[in-house]
Amino acid sequence: MSQVIQGKLEAKGLRFGIVVSRYNNFISERLLDGALDALDRHGAASEDVTVVWVPGSFEVPLAAKKLALSGKYDAVLCVGALLRGDTPHFDHISATVTKEIGALAVETGVPVIYGVITCETMEQAIERAGLKMGNKGFEAAMAAIEMAQVVKQL
Repeated sequence: MSQVIQGKLEAKGLRFGIVVSRYNNFISERLLDGALDALDRHGAASEDVTVVWVPGSFEVPLAAKKLALSGKYDAVLCVGALLRGDTPHFDHISATVTKEIGALAVETGVPVIYGVITCETMEQAIERAGLKMGNKGFEAAMAAIEMAQVVKQL
């Protein structure tokens, strides 16, 4: 019989860092609220959650790396919103942020969860921050809880 490792959705006793992009604050705040709600619902103590605000999504990976390397957190969540504009700036920023956040977990051994939404319009962002499509911050926190539990078992 094979051994099965999977994470429980139990955040009690786990420590989380959340990096939030201040740019597009209207959306970022809702993503943060969703993440905090998920952590609270699953037993995380408020004193075990640290929120770090950074100017924009481009700055998220550096703050996330510092949190992950600190040894203080079982998982790090990255939340923010990138909205396409009229220039290729969106493509450059979204590709870089996605790549850097994706590499952090492998580099640090700490789950670093990607909760930065990339949207064509403000309407799409609003939908992903709590309306029709749920709250991607909530979903990121659920992934963080599960991955923190998996890593502890490994």
